[in-house]
Amino acid sequence: MSVRAGVFPGLALLYAAFFAATEHWFERAHPTMEFIIPLVASALVVGAVFAALEHAEVVGARVGEPLGTLILTIAVTIIEVSIMVEMIRHGADDPTEARETVFSAVMIVCNGLVGLCLLLGGFQHGEQQLQPMGASAYLAVLIALSTLTLVVPNYTVSSYGPTLAPTQLAFVSVLSILLYGSFLFIQTVRHRSYFLDYHLAATGLHGHKPSAARTLVALIGLCMSLLGVSLLAQRFVPSLEEALAWSGVANVNPVSGAIVASLVLLPESLNSIRAARRNALQTSLNAALGSAVSTIGLTVPAVALMSLATGQEIVMGLGPRDAAMLMLTLMISVVSFGSGRTNVFTGLVHLVVFATYGFFLFVP
Repeated sequence: MSVRAGVFPGLALLYAAFFAATEHWFERAHPTMEFIIPLVASALVVGAVFAALEHAEVVGARVGEPLGTLILTIAVTIIEVSIMVEMIRHGADDPTEARETVFSAVMIVCNGLVGLCLLLGGFQHGEQQLQPMGASAYLAVLIALSTLTLVVPNYTVSSYGPTLAPTQLAFVSVLSILLYGSFLFIQTVRHRSYFLDYHLAATGLHGHKPSAARTLVALIGLCMSLLGVSLLAQRFVPSLEEALAWSGVANVNPVSGAIVASLVLLPESLNSIRAARRNALQTSLNAALGSAVSTIGLTVPAVALMSLATGQEIVMGLGPRDAAMLMLTLMISVVSFGSGRTNVFTGLVHLVVFATYGFFLFVP
């Protein structure tokens, strides 16, 4: 274990605890502290993210694929849920926070991350192979969940606007959990071979497994890293939104949602990119597409539960432009993975869509 992996999680937690204990003092301190606090928090978050990646690799090497990437996927999703709930709780005036963060996560993963993995893997290895059955399972769940939660609310008539009535929200949430749970059973038990890489030698998971003691230390370090990221992210999100508003960004919520989603997904993103460069494309997609599926399958029910418990309305239906971008992304993904082979051009197509999404964030 590197020094970075051992130091940054502890520093992140200590800084979060220190700031929580002295928050009222900082509010009366010199104005420059408003700049220093988020800056230090951002640096510690980046360090904790890289530490989380290192710890996750140790745990993944112990349990093997696809459980290795699944552990990181679920852990990161839990952190994303905690951040999103905090954003909604402190931004009660805007009911679109959950929608923007979920939509941003899907667009970043399915276009930006997948495109970058395919591009880098294609440059280094030419044509890469994946498991078509595994990719189709991810896409089937992603298409169903994203349509039910982000598109269908625009066409219901039981509630006003792009929302779901409480009964509808509860029904969709139960379906999301059941579908995601069924997918996990298929991935880890019933058809585990669909999600194993063609190039097991490239994944590094076939060799010596870490000891139980080292795995336990890595698991504790992973939890500390992700908790530190979560606590510090909650601290600098308000400062981030203020900075975006000060800089003249037209739509603060979509941009802040994209930034938060990018930050939370960073450990999985780095894991996916490294796997693609090792010619382990299926392992790369397990982490990338798995994060998108879990974001909808777990985050939406959690936010729905909070909405039902507090009576706070949440807007889930996308606008016409974003709905079109979502449909375009899903169609391109089906075409990209249908043949079981990808190359540089496949990655370029995804990156073009991602660039368009990023452009529309600032020029709506």
